[in-house]
Amino acid sequence: MMAAQAASPAILRHRLGRDLRAFREARSLRLEDVAAHLGVAISTLSRIETGKAPTRTAYLYQMLDLFGVIDPEQVSALADLAHEGQRQGWHADYDDLLSTGAGHYLGLENAAALVRSWSVLGVPGLLQTADYAAAVIAATRPDLTADQTYRLGAIQLRRQEQARSTGRRLHAVIDEAALLRPVAPANVMADQMRHLATVAADPLVTVQVATLTVPLPVLTLPFTVLSFDNDPNVACCPGIGDRVLVTSHGEQVRTLHATFSALTIGALSATDSADLIRQLSTS
Repeated sequence: MMAAQAASPAILRHRLGRDLRAFREARSLRLEDVAAHLGVAISTLSRIETGKAPTRTAYLYQMLDLFGVIDPEQVSALADLAHEGQRQGWHADYDDLLSTGAGHYLGLENAAALVRSWSVLGVPGLLQTADYAAAVIAATRPDLTADQTYRLGAIQLRRQEQARSTGRRLHAVIDEAALLRPVAPANVMADQMRHLATVAADPLVTVQVATLTVPLPVLTLPFTVLSFDNDPNVACCPGIGDRVLVTSHGEQVRTLHATFSALTIGALSATDSADLIRQLSTS
C-alpha cells in the first residue's frame, strides 16, 4: 500500500471506501444493515464507501469489528487511511464555487497517473490558457462576478501545474467543433490554438481531433477516465444541472474506456491533429 502521506486525501478515501465495501460484501451485509449498526443514514455510509466523504475513526472501528477484521497491522493501515483521508484537498479554497462532485473529482485527478478525456464543447481544462478558461467560465456561469470567474479560472492553471509536477500523462480526444466554436474573442481563440499546438508536442500529452467530416464511431457526452498506478480506474461525466458524477463502478468504467478507445480510432492521428491545430491557430 502506498504511504498515506504520499497520496491525496481523495484517493485515500477512495481506497478505504473500496476496502470497506469489499469487507461488507464478503459478510453478505447490506448497506442498510451496517448503517443501522452505526446509527447513521444509509446515504452517509454510501458516501463513505464511494470515497466522497471521510470516515470517522469511531465509525471505522465499529465497521471493522462488524466485518471481523481484527489483524492489528491491517486495522492500523486502514486507520491511517481514515486519518489522512480527513485532510482537506488543495481545492478546498474553491469549494464555495465548485459544483457538486467537482471537488471529489479534482482530488482524484490529482492522484491519477493517466487522464483520458473526450471533449465536445471546448478545450479540456488541463489544456486551457488563462484567458480562454475565463471566457468558458463566463459563458457557462454568467451568474458569477469577475472575481469569482478569476478564482475558478485559477483552478485550471493549478491543475496544469500539478500535472506537470507529477508527470501525469494526458490523452485528449477533442471534437473539432469545440475548436471551431468561438467562445472567446478571435485573439484569445488564436492564442488557445497556439497553446494547444505547443502542449500537444509534450511527450506526456497526446491530442487527437475528431473531425466533422468523419462520422463519430459513437455519440456520447463528454467524459473523463482516470487511471491510477495502484487502484482501479475511475470515470467522471456531467450530471444533471451543475453536478459532476464520479463512479468507480467496474462495468460503467469499462464501458467508457471502450468508448474512448473507439473515439481514438475514429479521430485523426496525433500528428495529423497537430497539423490541423496549427492551421486553426493561423486562420
